[in-house]
Amino acid sequence: MDGVGRSVLSTGVGVSRTTTTTVRLTYTARVPRRWASVSANPAAHKERIVILGSGWAGYAAARTLSAAKSRRILISPRSHFAFTPLLASTSVGTLEFRAALEPVRRLGLDEFHQGWASAVDFRNKLVRVDANERGDVSAATNRPQTKGPAYTVPYDKLIIAVGCHSQTFGIEGVPEHANFLRDVGDARAIRLRILQIIETANLPTTTDAERARLLHFVVVGGGPTGIEFAGELHDLLRDDVARMYPELVRHFAITVYDIAPKVLPMFGPELAAYATDTFRRQGIRVKTQRRLTRLRRDGRSLMIRIHGEDDEVPAGIVVWSTGLTQNPLIKTLVESPDPDGQGRSIAKDARTGGIVTNASLQVQLQGSAQQGELGGDGGGDGTTTTTTTLKDVYATGDCASVQGSKYPATAQVAAQQAVYLAKQLNSNQDGPDGRPFRFRNWGVMTYLGGWRAIHQSTQNNLKGWAAWVLWRSAYLTRSMSFRNRIMIPVYWSVTYLFGRDISRF
Repeated sequence: MDGVGRSVLSTGVGVSRTTTTTVRLTYTARVPRRWASVSANPAAHKERIVILGSGWAGYAAARTLSAAKSRRILISPRSHFAFTPLLASTSVGTLEFRAALEPVRRLGLDEFHQGWASAVDFRNKLVRVDANERGDVSAATNRPQTKGPAYTVPYDKLIIAVGCHSQTFGIEGVPEHANFLRDVGDARAIRLRILQIIETANLPTTTDAERARLLHFVVVGGGPTGIEFAGELHDLLRDDVARMYPELVRHFAITVYDIAPKVLPMFGPELAAYATDTFRRQGIRVKTQRRLTRLRRDGRSLMIRIHGEDDEVPAGIVVWSTGLTQNPLIKTLVESPDPDGQGRSIAKDARTGGIVTNASLQVQLQGSAQQGELGGDGGGDGTTTTTTTLKDVYATGDCASVQGSKYPATAQVAAQQAVYLAKQLNSNQDGPDGRPFRFRNWGVMTYLGGWRAIHQSTQNNLKGWAAWVLWRSAYLTRSMSFRNRIMIPVYWSVTYLFGRDISRF
């Protein structure tokens, strides 16, 4: 989650807050004086490139930009990059949390501002920042924000890489009671909840009926994140909890729910069927074509209402890993009028709600004659879809939609886009030279538990133990720092030799 925004400042505007995250815009002649500002050093001749977000796209852009050719300024409410493929492992204790983290200050940035980019003045090239004075608030989903003082940061070029948030589809009770898995704070909350459930179930005062309710672990979402978490949870229960709490084993149950006809739709039928069969043999139930309509708390456990079923389903924890929705900053940016003073607005993709860019990742504007939404392939609702470029503003990752392409919302795409853009800016300060971004698909892989995985690419498909070896090797080599490339195999070895740490602290 790169979430770094809640509102927008368009051209020279005054912002009046409301009690919600929406910001009403009142046009004035200048930026309000109550905001402090961070001014560029007049002695510095290097361009100020401001990056919004420290996720896959933001971190990769900051890492690739040349410190000799530009001043790198990063704005994010969190002071780290989270290696998201390893979060499922950290949530059950296979790895420790810091093995999935990279501190952004180790990049040697010219400036780092820990806060939410809540507004952008495109005409005056200013970003408003609301300081994050509680560093933990951004490391977990749906945690209340405590914003500090506001100030502005100037830019010469702006890279918007704020990513997406979890989509709850407006289902009652999900934001309040479900656990998400998008950052280390989420993984920590899941680990503590699992261990709390186990200890509660082990109490002599807990009945068998209560144990069955508490020890039912539910995962909503049959994509790679949900499937990998279910596999890691299976390993924790089989390898560690069963040995320490043998009397609870008969109550363990893991269920994966998905609204689609099958899980892992990005894999071919053979590999998806192998994953489902592996789960069945491991005792993990997979229930597809199920739509959840409500989640509520009932004493120690949760109750799930499923469309078309009479009885609610009890669970000790519900891990939600399905769907993405745009960051509130993106939602407001695409609704802001006249960012360039020419009566145009930022183009919005009809399918994703993201910012439309050209093939060089430059943000696109549409005139009043084309107001509305553009299709991700450059089409729309039958109106003219001609766009123009918003100078010196770029968008990458999940919050961007490239005209003529429909890239998946994956870490691969975000990182490759950011590296492409950074290299273009390194070689040409005037912006990309016209060579379009080209995505190179390295394939997809998912861990299934029990030292089994699946891998699919254009070259080959693998399953079982060989795919598991490739899965671990790929994530190890893709880790961003040499430090974590050492620590990750150390933690794997400790877990293999001594088991997972299941103490609560």
